[in-house]
Amino acid sequence: MDLEKLVHLCERELIWLDMTINAKKSCCIRIGPRCDVECANITTLSGHLLPWTKEIRYLGIFIVQSRTFKCALEYAKSSFYRAANAIFGKIGRLASEEVTLQLIKTKCLPMLLYCLVACPLNKSQLLSIDFVINRFFIKLFSTSNMEVIKCCQVQFSFELPSDTLARRTNKFLANLCQC
Repeated sequence: MDLEKLVHLCERELIWLDMTINAKKSCCIRIGPRCDVECANITTLSGHLLPWTKEIRYLGIFIVQSRTFKCALEYAKSSFYRAANAIFGKIGRLASEEVTLQLIKTKCLPMLLYCLVACPLNKSQLLSIDFVINRFFIKLFSTSNMEVIKCCQVQFSFELPSDTLARRTNKFLANLCQC
């Protein structure tokens, strides 16, 4: 009931600003120790129900119902694969590895890393996004030998996403502390 009262309070303030909540695009998600406990429906002032969901999209990232704040990486990984396969399909083996990797670094990697600086990732999630890059290197260099893949990554100065995120997160937090 308190959450519904808070929604109504926000709606009244929005009405004062000549705005409304779009109930078709709004939903509720529960994050915390009791995330799996069923909640009562929340109704807007206009009588629309706000559904409870297990996953929401906010500013391009997908947040999932969990005991802790957690982002879903499947969409970012599929966007990366889609873009990388489109590039690889167009240039194939015609372009050099340097050109292909530069295109991947500038066009596809941002899709994979979008907003992850602000999302806490556990070790398995970091390994999961590193696997995406390792998998692309396996395809590009036609080998499944991880020693060769790691050597190629070093030779082409291609940083793994987990290392990039660690560096960017430290920079983000340092900038945040200065504010």
